[in-house]
Amino acid sequence: MQYQQLLTSLLIVAIAATSTAGASGNQNVFSQPASDMPSSKKLDFMVGRGFFKRLWVTAPASTQAADGLGPLFNARACMSCHPRNGRGKPPSSADEEAISMFLRIDIPAQNDKQQSQLKNHKINNIPDPVYGTQLQHFAVAGHNAEYQLRITYEEIPVKLSGGETVNLRKPTYHVINPGYGPLHSQARLSPRVAPQMIGLGLLEAIKEEDLQYRADPDDTNEDGISGRINQVWSHEYQKVMPGRFGLKAGIATVNEQSQAAFANDIGISTPLFPAGAGECTDKQQKCLKAPDGNSAQYDNLEAPAKVTDLVNLYVSNLAVPPQRNRDDKDVRAGKRIFNETGCGSCHVSTYTVERYGKQQVIHPYTDLLLHDMGEGLADSRPESVANGREWRTAPLWGIGLTQAVSGHSYFLHDGRARNLLEAILWHGGEALQQRDAVVALNTLQRDQLLKFLESL
Repeated sequence: MQYQQLLTSLLIVAIAATSTAGASGNQNVFSQPASDMPSSKKLDFMVGRGFFKRLWVTAPASTQAADGLGPLFNARACMSCHPRNGRGKPPSSADEEAISMFLRIDIPAQNDKQQSQLKNHKINNIPDPVYGTQLQHFAVAGHNAEYQLRITYEEIPVKLSGGETVNLRKPTYHVINPGYGPLHSQARLSPRVAPQMIGLGLLEAIKEEDLQYRADPDDTNEDGISGRINQVWSHEYQKVMPGRFGLKAGIATVNEQSQAAFANDIGISTPLFPAGAGECTDKQQKCLKAPDGNSAQYDNLEAPAKVTDLVNLYVSNLAVPPQRNRDDKDVRAGKRIFNETGCGSCHVSTYTVERYGKQQVIHPYTDLLLHDMGEGLADSRPESVANGREWRTAPLWGIGLTQAVSGHSYFLHDGRARNLLEAILWHGGEALQQRDAVVALNTLQRDQLLKFLESL
């Protein structure tokens, strides 16, 4: 099948999936095209959606346009981890597969060369010699999956000012049935739940000088907030750039984030990551020697540039729903409390960006910076500049629609928080003062704060 035939077939799939039912506030609200996207790109947006939803199959297959899955993988499609472009979740029981959650893995630098690579930001992490930098819990026929994920929880009670008690759940992660022998003795693991997809192109459009203006790594203004920019190697631009994407801001651009997900999550080769075996390591020779979907008619790749460009356009132009009930008196009161308690110090509300030749004001509620979130949320796994206690400030836009889109209300990097209040109560480190201020609120004030967040 040639490119034109391929695009035509994907267009048919895309058009069938463009129903706007519920676009004003239900399941499809995160799947709408951005209003600033030129009309000339609407067709490409729909085709990109088709590729985002595509289920990849094992090579060799009757169609070379859709084969090359794995051999090791976490999902068969982008949409599997980001259903309706929303947020993933941890498994709800020991028997449920972790479809939209996985474990990252690395080890400390073992020699001077690796230390130099980390220092110069040429790599973010040193891979486990057998398992790489990500554990894949599925494999194609004839291969072993790398592990099974199991999570156990410990309940931690937190007293609020009115006498109420909130039980937080502290997770412990278990690698069950490692498929290629034991993990490295110094292996460090970090859980990841797939984040929502809206507004990525707008976050990429925030000026670097705006990030630098907000950064205060030495807390020179003595406000207790010392956000800093992650510095990462861009495979796309072949230079060190500010990290913006990923839960520790470990990737510089939307395009690279998407291509890395193709390679690591699905095992699909792309222009930036051309290995047909995905993330298979030298210690997994059977995996490296397995058939792949790299073919000459597709630039010796499984997802060539014409595919990844369309996916990049799609995920860069998913619209952010407008705030709801902004004139409600409790929402207005909650916004005032949000700022008075200092939440807006990191969850910065407003930027002016330029996209498609036009300026616009956006409200992502993030500074895209790394912050020490305390020992409670620490994963002990660095990522380039980010240390084991630091996380990127999560954007809050669209957060109130999580239940409608994703069918759950799990938050934070590993979905441990079962609602927004639990997410706040897990804040520590630089955000401890803000967390304690929320604990000290009376019941009405806390309800107003949550109502504001739910309006975003």
